[in-house]
Parts: sequence; structure tokens; C-alpha cells
Amino acid sequence: MDARAIIAKVRDKHTPTQEELQWFANGLADRSVSDAQAGAFAMAVLLNGLGDEGRVNLTLAMRDSGDVLEWDLPGPVLDKHSTGGVGDCVSLLFAPALAACGVFVPMISGRGLGHTGGTLDKMEAIPGVCAQISEDQLHEVTAKVGCAIVGATAQLAPADRRLYAIRDVTSTVESIDLITASILSKKLASTRGGLILDVKAGSGAFMKSTDDARRLATALVTTANGAGSPTAALISDMDEPLAPVMGNALEVAVCMEVLAGNRAAAPRLYDLTVALGGKLLSLAGVEAEDEGEAAVAKAIDSGQAMERFSRLVAELGGPPDMEADWHTHLPKAPVIRDVVAPESGHLASVNGEALGLTVVGLGGGRRVETDKIDPSVGITEFAPLGTKFARGDRICQVHARNDAAAQEAEAAILAAIALGDKPESRPLIREVIG
Repeated sequence: MDARAIIAKVRDKHTPTQEELQWFANGLADRSVSDAQAGAFAMAVLLNGLGDEGRVNLTLAMRDSGDVLEWDLPGPVLDKHSTGGVGDCVSLLFAPALAACGVFVPMISGRGLGHTGGTLDKMEAIPGVCAQISEDQLHEVTAKVGCAIVGATAQLAPADRRLYAIRDVTSTVESIDLITASILSKKLASTRGGLILDVKAGSGAFMKSTDDARRLATALVTTANGAGSPTAALISDMDEPLAPVMGNALEVAVCMEVLAGNRAAAPRLYDLTVALGGKLLSLAGVEAEDEGEAAVAKAIDSGQAMERFSRLVAELGGPPDMEADWHTHLPKAPVIRDVVAPESGHLASVNGEALGLTVVGLGGGRRVETDKIDPSVGITEFAPLGTKFARGDRICQVHARNDAAAQEAEAAILAAIALGDKPESRPLIREVIG
């Protein structure tokens, strides 16, 4: 086969065959397809698309460019993926809660991207935790604990790793077909028993509108189901942070509060975790949806999820007493500063992306790949939309490395919010797809 002929097919609005896409994906993985050819392919897909069948075939081809994990466990093997948002630490609740419900969740997660936090960065905010483990270790941890939250190995979907880097420098990141194949090739390489997708929409999401989120969710659900994995998506609201905290160790701390039985510490986070878990248990045929939600809620409220998460932390090299002494183990920033309302009014709107970038500016994320993250910094006690303030009331707290960084973050937070009339309430879950 010839890469040029495959590129020409997409350029001319014809769909390559499954065999051609598999050959191209293998060429991405072993570098027999050049960077120029990969970039031309990505641009042709962005401009012309692949159609439903072509998108499924590209996803499977990228999955099959590397290892595809096989599981021999006494229960369903399921997974979740979020498209990214601000204060989104669902995975830290979701994986152990589902494990406590009798299923297995070998969750392959990523690092922070742009203004959104990364699950691996949150896990590694816990001292000693190493989230990059081998496939053999992943099998072992999942079997022992019921879940894992780790990074992808180099052997999982290597075609995606290559194409992702090329998309980043060729202005082809926005392609729905390529986004879909990128997300699902990694997920389907680790599990095919069932997948729930949390597709964010709003100011703190990559997809700002419900329409754009619906397009992506529909493509993901259609493709995953076409590839043989029962899948559904919730389109969830990201016009305000999901949890009232942002920053790696701070998000771990609020998850520990919820796992300890204090759902009021992050009610939106708790509710979305329960909804996602209930839907996934229903998809996999484990429980009816309402019964699944009740099971997930019980797993969290009873402390069973906390026990699973603490065991996972220990298996990944973290403290063996995380459940009992997490306050002591998590790093803390030296400067904590109140951000107060400059005038009276309700919290009318929030620019979630700006808040995420504020955390990055504090050192809680990366501007370039080589940046070292400070896990202690971020924002806590961020007020919900609609909260009424008098002048001088606290809106949130900034956790920073020094006074200058705290002052800069305070200014950025005040620029990211609007005070005014009370906004209309909006549902946490905007739509269900599939």
C-alpha cells in the first residue's frame, strides 16, 4: 500500500478501506508513514471527514496499532472518559465506587491539557504515588483492588500518540473524527465491556456550546458502539467548576472529604459521579439505572469506595494510611488568601476557562510540556453560581507559592466572574446520548 494513495482518497472525499486505515495506523506507529504524510492525512480528515464507518475503522486501526489488553476477572470490566473541565475530579470517586459495586475499572487517564486539570497529576499529588506502571502491574493492581487510575503505556495505541503530536502542530486538533479516534483507541485498547462518557459543555469546557458537545458525544457513542463497546454519554454542565476547588492536591482533598461521607463538600461532583456510575452499570447489564445509582451512592456513603481508593493509593506507592491521615499527607501551599466581592450582587457568571488558566498560572498546570507542577496551589471554596454577596464577602480562597502569585491570581479570578442579577438555575446534566 501507499500512504499517498490513502491520503488522496480522503482528499477526494472517498473513505479508505479498513485494511488501508490499518496499514496507515501501523505506519504511524512504526514511523514508516512520514510526518508530512501524517499531517496531510489529518488535514484531509479535518476538511472532509471519514463518515461513521470510516471513523469506526480508524478508531479500531489505531487501537490495533499496539497492545489490546485482555482480562480474566470475575466481573465486568468497564471504564469512563471525560472530555475535560475545571474542578473535574470525578475519576477519583468513580473508579473506587464502581469497584465497590463488583465491577473492575482499569482507568487509563491523562495529564492536564490547556486549562483543564489531569487525573494523573491529581493522583501524583499524593506523595509516593507513581501512576505510570507496566501492563503487568495494571493487571495485578486491577485484580487486587478492583480499579486502577494510571497512565497509558507506550504499547497502547502508539498510532494515536504519534498522530496526536502531529495534530497539535498542524491545526487539526478540532476534527471530530480525529478526536473520537484518539479518545476511543486508547479506551478500547484497555477495555471493551462498557464505557460511559462525560462530555462537558460550557465556559470551562473545550466544547462551549451544547450543540458542539452533542456533535462530539454522538460521534463518540456511535463509534464506540460500532466498535463493539456498549457506550452512552452524559452532556454535563461546565459553566461553573464541577467541584468548589481547583488544583491537584486540593481536588484530592475534596474527594477524600466526599469519600469520608461528606457529600456536601462537593454536591455537583457527587451527583455527577452517581449519575455516570448508574448509567454505566445499566449499560453493562449489572443493575437497572436507578438501582445502579443507588448502589454507587451507597458505595460512597458507606466508606467502601474510600477503602478501595486507599488501597489503590498504597498499591501505587502512596501512603498506606491514606484513609486515616490524608490531611497530613497532602502538600499545602504557604500562602492562602481570600478573594472578596468588590461590590454587592449575585454571582451571575463564571469564565471557567479563565479560572483553569489561573490555576495554571499559579503553577498548578503546565504552559509547556517540561513544566514541573506544584501540586499544592489552586483555588478552594469557590462559591456556586447564584450566590448572593455583600461587598467584602469571600468568593473563594487562593492557595499560592508566594504573595505576588496570590495577588496576580486574585486579580485574574475577579476578572473571570461577573456580579449582578441572580442567574437562572441550570441542570447539571444537559442531555443523555445513547
